Amino acid sequence: QIKAGVYQELDKSKLSNYGNLNKSLLKAVSISDPDNKHAFPYMWGSIGIGYNPEKVKAALGVDKIDSWDVLLKPENIAKLKSCGVSFLDSPTEMLPVALHYLGLPTDTQDKKQLKQAEDLFLKIRPSIGYFHSSKYISDLANGNICVAVGYSGDIQQAKSRAAEAGGKVKVAYDIPKEGAGSFYDMVAIPKDAENVDAAYKFMNYLLEPKVMAGITNSVRFPNGNEKATALVDKDITSDPGIYPPADVQAKLYAIADLPAATQREMTRSWTKIKSGK
Repeated sequence: QIKAGVYQELDKSKLSNYGNLNKSLLKAVSISDPDNKHAFPYMWGSIGIGYNPEKVKAALGVDKIDSWDVLLKPENIAKLKSCGVSFLDSPTEMLPVALHYLGLPTDTQDKKQLKQAEDLFLKIRPSIGYFHSSKYISDLANGNICVAVGYSGDIQQAKSRAAEAGGKVKVAYDIPKEGAGSFYDMVAIPKDAENVDAAYKFMNYLLEPKVMAGITNSVRFPNGNEKATALVDKDITSDPGIYPPADVQAKLYAIADLPAATQREMTRSWTKIKSGK
């Protein structure tokens, strides 16, 4: 969460290219920074499903995973158990997946609703191989697992590694049609910054479309600068897993920064889910 006590309020008159920023992204991040007073989005991404199309087809008879049904219905994920399934080890990002799937608020503080999300995960727990927030990158690239719920940029890395290794292993990424979580790297000025003028100069540099396009071309994460899109490599902008179409982007939700008490509740729930008890 962007807090006024930690970061300075931006003087937007000093940000010459602020108008280039994507309005829908500004709205999404306002959940943590009301009115976008203290920061702006730099890079962003989604939390979706990375998978090996060949192994998924062998297990399920389909070579595309575009719905949470495949993983959140016990009878479906059970068929994938033998080829390996992983989830991010993050209660604040994974429990909202279940909440959203159940039609509940992803930022709920209601213990009963959180319990419903916990119960859903406990039902599929026997088919989940492991929980980890980075191991799945190499495991997908090497063909050690067939499905991973993870960060879009990480799965793009797995895809690139697999291609560099000769392309025998194929990796795909989809944002489920029901919607998914999204994350944002933000740019802000610390409250105690000693050289604020330099900070604004660097911010303006980052807001130049050519600069942002170059960064996206390098790291393969979409950026928040609308005018940079035309300068980004076409193989990136044409990939819906990196640059989702408007209808898909409309179904993305931001991960809320919840009160400490709710986070503790989610952590306890996650410990129970991971242990399967």
